[in-house]
Order: sequence, then C-alpha cells, then structure tokens
Amino acid sequence: MRVPYQRGLVEVADGIHAWLQPDGGWGWSNAGLVADGTAGLLVDTLFDLRLTAEMLDGMHRRLPDTDIGTVVNTHANGDHYYGNQLLAGSRIVASRRAAEEMPRMPASYLADRKADAAALGPVGAYVRHIFERIELALPTDTFDGELELNVGDTVVRLIELGPAHTEGDVVAEIPARGVVFTGDLLFVGGHPIIWAGPVANWVGALDRILAMDVDVVVPGHGPVTDKDGVSEMRSYWIELEAAARTLWKEGLSPLEAARQLRIDRAAGWGEPERLVVNIAACYRDFDPLAEPIDTMGAMAALAGYA
Repeated sequence: MRVPYQRGLVEVADGIHAWLQPDGGWGWSNAGLVADGTAGLLVDTLFDLRLTAEMLDGMHRRLPDTDIGTVVNTHANGDHYYGNQLLAGSRIVASRRAAEEMPRMPASYLADRKADAAALGPVGAYVRHIFERIELALPTDTFDGELELNVGDTVVRLIELGPAHTEGDVVAEIPARGVVFTGDLLFVGGHPIIWAGPVANWVGALDRILAMDVDVVVPGHGPVTDKDGVSEMRSYWIELEAAARTLWKEGLSPLEAARQLRIDRAAGWGEPERLVVNIAACYRDFDPLAEPIDTMGAMAALAGYA
C-alpha cells in the first residue's frame, strides 16, 4: 500500500490512521489512531501541546464520533509523550521500563538547559515558553512483555521489544489489519539513534517485526513503509556495527570514527550526526568497561560532529 508522505492524518488500513509529520527529523514524530465504532486508541502524543492539540483537532474533524479512551506511549522520548497532558483523563499505557524512564527527562529540564544557552537568544526563550507549560502525564497502566487491548472489536497487541532505542520500546500491532506502529525502533529516511541498546537487541527487535504478518509499517519518524523499510534498518545496524568494530580496533574515538565512516545505504539520510552516538553504543558493546554516554554527553558529541 502506497501512503503519501504528507502532514496530517492518513488512513493506512480500515479504521487505522497515521498522523505524519514530514520531514521526520528531530522532534517530528509520527503517531497513530485505531478507531472502531466510537472507541479510539491513540499511539503516541507529540513533542509539545500545540502540535498535539493540532493533531487531536485533525482527528476529531475526520472522526468526530471517536472517543480516545486509551493512549499508548511507545517509549520515553518526549516527542512521543510530552503531549499526554491533553489526554490526562484517558487510560495511558506504556511498558514498565518506559514509565520508569519518563520522569528522568521532564520537559522542564529541556526548557531550563536550552534557555540557559545565551547563544540561543530569542530561540532559547521560545523553547522555554513551549516546554515550561508541559506537565508530565505519566502512564496510568504499565506492563512487561505483552498486553492485548480491545478497541471496540479490534485487538491491539502491545509487544515490548526494548531495551534498544530506549529502555522500554513497545510496538503496537493490529493483527486483523496487518499494521504495526513501531515507535522509534524504525526511522525511515533518517539515521536512527540508540539511547539504550545494545545494538543486538535492536536487530532482534527488527527481526520480531519482520516475523509479523503485517503489510503496513508506520515508523516513529519518516514515511509509512512495509517490511522492506524494516529490512533496510536492520542492514544499517549490521553494516554500522561491522564498520565500527574495525575503527574501534584502530583506536579511533566515536567522533573520529563518525567523521570517517560512510554507510552507502544511508547516503542522503537526515541527521548523520547521530552516527557519533550510534558508534559510541557499538564501542560499549565491544568493551563493557567503556564509560556509558549520558544524555548531555551525547548532545555534546552530536554538536562536535555538526
């Protein structure tokens, strides 16, 4: 099924919709809506209240009788859950690990750190204005492993496949419609970024998705795809890990390695600076005694590459 990559709500299967945000770069995440009769389930909210309100309004205009009673957060990155407070009366579901990870990076932290950067000037003030208004609405229900939810007569199967991108990554499969929402276990047209890992877990998660009986795959960022998009990401990690091992043996730092490394299949992909963090994750896998990279350290590495 070919789905146009345009901003807004697109139906990807009967009763299943994706909310897309081109170009899929930093913060421009996708979300999803499962609707059956008047029952609705939302897969992820967006990075701030304005974006989330716009999405909810667009969904309401298209499906005015649908009541979103359940929200699923696929993982603990802000662009997939900071908008939760606009649905605070709904049931909010996430994996236990994701729910534990969410409070470690509240929106107020981002606002304070970005506003403190004097070089940002009015941009810093704007960022602070956006994020200081966000109050975390954390999951009301958590699970480990798998959980089935009913949306009217439609079954949504939640499967925990992390730690990989984050500590508690979850995909939402709708078996009867052949659709899966992957969260950030899949990026299309942009480099992924690995906050938790190890890389082998991410490859294993992609193998699980490839084994599903699905035709439509909605990534966390980028255009709707099929299993070919999943296979492409799997090959990316295999190729990256092999190249990183060679550069690690040569004694290159992650930043030096990222500046030297070229992955042909990723030519033209956005956010190439993420290679630094991804290579650092590979190095941790090669040497368990290597110092882990924290969030601020990762941001510094990204800036160094840029």
